[in-house]
Amino acid sequence: MDDEPQARGTGRAEPNGRATVGSLARRAGVSASTVSRALRNDPRISPEVRARIAALAVEAGYTPNVLARTLVGGRSGLIGLVLGPVENPFYAELMQQAVSQAAARGWRLLLLHAGPGPIEDATAEALLQYRVDGCLITSAELSSRAAAICAANGVPVVMVNRVAREHGCAVSCDNRAAGAELARLLVAAGHRKLAVITGNAATSTSIERAESFAAQAMAAGLPAPTIITGGASHAAGYAAGQAIAALPLAERPDAVFGVSDILAMGAMDALREAGLSIPGDISIVGTDGIGPASRPPYRMTTIAQPLAAMVGRGMDLLLARIGGAVLPQEVVLLRGTLIPRHSARLPPGMVPVS
Repeated sequence: MDDEPQARGTGRAEPNGRATVGSLARRAGVSASTVSRALRNDPRISPEVRARIAALAVEAGYTPNVLARTLVGGRSGLIGLVLGPVENPFYAELMQQAVSQAAARGWRLLLLHAGPGPIEDATAEALLQYRVDGCLITSAELSSRAAAICAANGVPVVMVNRVAREHGCAVSCDNRAAGAELARLLVAAGHRKLAVITGNAATSTSIERAESFAAQAMAAGLPAPTIITGGASHAAGYAAGQAIAALPLAERPDAVFGVSDILAMGAMDALREAGLSIPGDISIVGTDGIGPASRPPYRMTTIAQPLAAMVGRGMDLLLARIGGAVLPQEVVLLRGTLIPRHSARLPPGMVPVS
């Protein structure tokens, strides 16, 4: 067993007062390597010595030096997180899931980017400078170089809520299925003039949801939905709602699909301010399933993304690759759940969720 005693030192901590492996070794009368192994529960160290060193570590307030561990072992224990626009509550909910699920697996997240638009080169380079072991990218324009830079440098990448054109794995809600299901819902409820408020034109979620919604509407014999340019915020949805309210009555849609809940919420606020009734005059549906959309005054009919499952699957894919497994790249699509509420007229027999 690698727990032979060494000559006892003074038992003092380092000059800065912080307990270290060296100071613990002096207090325990063993080698620094024995302390390091004991703190990792290495079975080569006897249970008695492990327990004694653990008690000394608690008493001294010892915490591991992550930087030193990185230099010695080559891993930082950090996962980089690239987050979307924080004004959209979806990304706050996604971040909470990512932090919780990473911690449950013994990892920590390093927030590298939060906001709309493409990931700058500086952010992509930070993925390497901070020596993250892998990266979760939850919002990135399809033209982003981040995944390519990481792939070229051996840093595993998994996209969550996005599908990149190349490089890296991805876990996403089945956005095409979501758009099509909402179109079928509105058609079955008797709507005949549909509109779509689009998101970022360069992101896979917006493209897939809008395209599948339009394709399903036309497959049902309806004209192509009116396209209203949106964005990624409540303000963008509000502007789109104002544009819809300003249309002549003959051109005004009787149902609107916001490709995200936050867009649909903004549009609803604008339409109500213009004196229109929801869903009496216009039905509105969204996608994401964010918490605020479920509450008054919205009660949004939506497709809820399986967020916990998406993040969990993304973590599993990433950690498998960080662990050195040589695996093919994967794109995993998970089905969302339709939640009918009071923002849209529903097909006969369908009961809204309160």
